[in-house]
Order: sequence, then C-alpha cells, then structure tokens
Amino acid sequence: MQIKDLGEFGVIDLLAGIVMSQRSGSGNARSFSFNLTVDNGDDTAAWSIGSQSRPGDDRPVNELFTTDTMVEGVHFTLETTPWQDLGWKSLASNISDVASMGGLPSYALVTLGLPSETEVSHLESLYTGMMEISNEYGLAIVGGDMVRSPVVFITVALTGVMQGRPMVRTGARPGDLIAVTGHLGSSGGGLKLMLEGDSSQSDEADFLRDSHRSPRPEVAVGQTLVEAGITTAMDVSDGLGDDLSKLCRASGVSANIFADRLPMHPFLRSRFPDDCVDLALGGGEDYVLLFTGQPAKVNHVISGLPGGAAVVGEILVGEPGKITLVDAEGAETPAGSRGWDHFRPAKD
Repeated sequence: MQIKDLGEFGVIDLLAGIVMSQRSGSGNARSFSFNLTVDNGDDTAAWSIGSQSRPGDDRPVNELFTTDTMVEGVHFTLETTPWQDLGWKSLASNISDVASMGGLPSYALVTLGLPSETEVSHLESLYTGMMEISNEYGLAIVGGDMVRSPVVFITVALTGVMQGRPMVRTGARPGDLIAVTGHLGSSGGGLKLMLEGDSSQSDEADFLRDSHRSPRPEVAVGQTLVEAGITTAMDVSDGLGDDLSKLCRASGVSANIFADRLPMHPFLRSRFPDDCVDLALGGGEDYVLLFTGQPAKVNHVISGLPGGAAVVGEILVGEPGKITLVDAEGAETPAGSRGWDHFRPAKD
C-alpha cells in the first residue's frame, strides 16, 4: 500500500496512532508543571503552564504550539502569490490554527528552503510580508533555520497562549448547530481567477485575489467564542466539507450542511455563479472559524459576530465524518472529499 491509497487524513491517523501507542509518557516537561491538555489530532497541541494567570483571572494559562509548511508547486506558485504575500500567508495559516483554539499568537521560528539563485530583493519582500502580519497580530519572529533547496519552501513553528480551556474538535454532539464566522469560498475564487489568467482590475476581482493572497486569521473572533462558552471549533483551511468531516470524525458524529445557508460574498456569487457552492465547500484557505454548540448558544453567538457569520448545518447521529449537502429542495449529495488532500490522486 502507498500513502496515496490512504490519503492525507489516513496518513495522519496512522502516524498519530503510532505516536500515541508507543510514546512512553509526556516527557521532561511534566517535571516543570507543564501538563498536556490537547494532544495529537487538533489544530494545535496545548499544555498548561502551571498556576500562572492574569490578574483577576484564575483560569490556567495554556501554551499552544503548531507548525505548517508551504512548498512551491504544491501550496503556491510565485506567479499567483508574490513574495510579499507569500510571507503574509506563511504565517497566516499558523496564526489561524492558534485562533481556532481561542489563543493569541506569541513567537515564531521560520525555516526557509531556498534555491541559491533566489534574488535578495525577493527575500526582503518575503520578510516584509512576514513583518506586516507579525506586527498586526502581536507576534514576534525569534529565530529559525535556512537550507538550500531545489524549490522554495517555508516551515513555520508557532506558539500561542491563552487563558482558559482551548476549543477542540472532539466536543460536537447530535443536535448541535454548525456555524462559521465569515464568508466561504472567496480565497478559492481568487485562486480560480488567477489560474484562469484573469488579470482584470475591478472591485470584484481585486477582492477575490486579495482574499487568496492576504487572508486574515480571526484571532479576536476566536477569543469571543471562548468567552461565550463555545468549546468545539477549528479553522477552515482545507475547505468546509473536509474540515467539518475532520471535526465530525474526531467527535464520532455525522452532519448535514444546508447549501442555501452557506455565507458567500456577493462578489463570489457574481463572478462564479455556477461554481460558488463548490468553492465554498472545497476552496480552502478562507481561515474563518467553524464551530458547533447547542442551538440557543450558537444563535446567540452568531447574532453578535460581524457580517458573513452564519449557521450552516447540524450535527447528527451517524457514520463518523460523513457530511451530506442538503439543497433547498431537500436533495442530498456527499459533501466531503472536496477540499485539499496532499496525497489524493490528481484528477485528469
């Protein structure tokens, strides 16, 4: 069997199973009162760092840790993602993971793989983008590594911190509503526009391209969810269909998504009227937050969030991870396996 036969999420399950079954313990950190609170399989790992707390808040402090890699030709091309935008996006994906737990980003280590022919001016532009997003979100780059590589790649390891209990993927229950905190599909629409070679200048086109090149992690919204008592969440990085499937697998439930409730920006609907639902379900890299909870709580939270936030479905008893799309007439189609999978065979 080859890893393409398992798919990305099957490979993740395999490796996580090896680690969890063969790891001898939590290691040296426990000697310093670092207690693991979120293990393998979520947006970040988390551990409590003892009794530290903010003045007036006795909830434990949790440190979060995540890492992500972007590889030229796999996650981006320099034709569709200029160097400065690449710097922004390389940190955005990690910041979004921290946001999905309800935390604030703190420190980052950056590893670069670069061809020796890389222009110095390109490297400067890359770090301009990194510094822009770092300064906006209160993050400090504190080191890293660099190697020669036949293609450009960037690996970011990022820590975050939060007061209280991190939101996780394992708490969805039948009867819960499913909601997202913003518009879906705009990033995928921007990428589609560029891959089709459309370089037209208009508010519509510029919005879609910017959505892909400069996504904005929802850190403040993540903290709002935690304060409202939401305990189950993740970010939408691989597409709503696949990401909701991951959450449902972790929680042992299935779900319906209502096609007529998907929040899509008018620019996306206008530009891609026939593809907007597929882009909303599988476009990926929107970095809005997906969360679940009891109906009264979810509806209350949604009422206080910015435009684009919406209830999009419901959690059901059923095959873990099975996601069904229900259209306005009640017709049902599978909604999973539309998003990004590193090892899924390419379609002809």
